[in-house]
Amino acid sequence: MFFIKGCMVINQLILDENNIVFHPMLGNSYQLNAIGMFILKELQASKTSDEIIKLLNIEYNISVKELYIDVHDFITKLKIYGLY
Repeated sequence: MFFIKGCMVINQLILDENNIVFHPMLGNSYQLNAIGMFILKELQASKTSDEIIKLLNIEYNISVKELYIDVHDFITKLKIYGLY
């Protein structure tokens, strides 16, 4: 994980009601869909990927197999962009 002054970068991200994520240190903005925003909020709440998968399965009724792939892919992309 990438840290800035003892805080994870993901906790520095600003989320808005239009599914826009703003990284104040870099000045970058990112557009997410509702599920991406859900995952990001849960990561900020220190949930594990397994916990997020269970919550998404309940909330959206998506198969656990599909969610496993999608959640891990999303987290990988966050890491690529230096956001997690």
